[in-house]
Amino acid sequence: MPPGLNALNNKLIAIIDDDRSFRMALDGLLRSFGHATQTFTSAEAFLESGEADKPDCVVSDIQMPGLNGIDLKHRLDELGNTVPVIFVTAQTEKSTLAKARESGARCILRKPLEIDTLLECLKGALNA
Repeated sequence: MPPGLNALNNKLIAIIDDDRSFRMALDGLLRSFGHATQTFTSAEAFLESGEADKPDCVVSDIQMPGLNGIDLKHRLDELGNTVPVIFVTAQTEKSTLAKARESGARCILRKPLEIDTLLECLKGALNA
C-alpha cells in the first residue's frame, strides 16, 4: 500500500462507468483499500441519484453512452460542485484527451489502470 494511503480510508468514491466488469473490479479494488464506494452505470444515473454532492472524489469513464465524462465534469462545475474528478479511459484520440485535460480533471488515467498510479492520483485528489 502506498505511504499515507491509510489516512484516506473512509473517503467516499463514486465510480461511474458503463462497463460493468470494470466498474465492479474498480469497486472491489477501492473497497480493499478501505474506501467507501458508490457505483453508477452512467453520468445521468449519478446526477439523478441525489448523491452527486456526497462523494469525496469521482472516478469516471470518459466515453459512455449519453452524457460522457467530460460533459459530466462540466455539469458538476455548473452546479458549483467542486468534487475532484479522475477520468479513466481507453481513448487514444488526442482531441478527446485534450478536452479532458481542459475540463479541470484531477487526473486522466489510461485503461488498463496501473494500480499504483490510480492510488497516487486518488491520494492527491483526496488531499487537495
